[in-house]
Amino acid sequence: MKKILDEFKEFISRGNVLDMAVGIIIGGAFTNVVSSLVKDIINPFLGLFGGMNFDRLSWNIVGDVTLNYGSFLTTILNFLIMAFVVFLIVKVMNTVSDRFARKKEEEDVAPTTKICPFCKSEIDIDASRCPHCTSELEK
Repeated sequence: MKKILDEFKEFISRGNVLDMAVGIIIGGAFTNVVSSLVKDIINPFLGLFGGMNFDRLSWNIVGDVTLNYGSFLTTILNFLIMAFVVFLIVKVMNTVSDRFARKKEEEDVAPTTKICPFCKSEIDIDASRCPHCTSELEK
């Protein structure tokens, strides 16, 4: 039992759990913002074209049984907006990450060859004599 508690303590102290919790909380708040955007701003504009609020579209099947497809379409619109925003965030993060990785690679790579000033052949950076023309090289 102590081993399990120690592993759990190590898992919690890694920091990933805290990052995940913050992401979930912010994601929940962002979901509310997107839902409000669709419900309070986009649907009324779509209602201008349909003559009614987009969210209230329904089909009366039999008696009191109705199919609320407008609510379903609103949920799909919420999902598409959320997916697009997440796509943009991931795209920006990947671009920034690639630029930093490329810059770090360029800084880390030291030249391993140089050009002989006499015969213009590529030679090892530490060579004191060119293996092609046997010229003595300056340090």
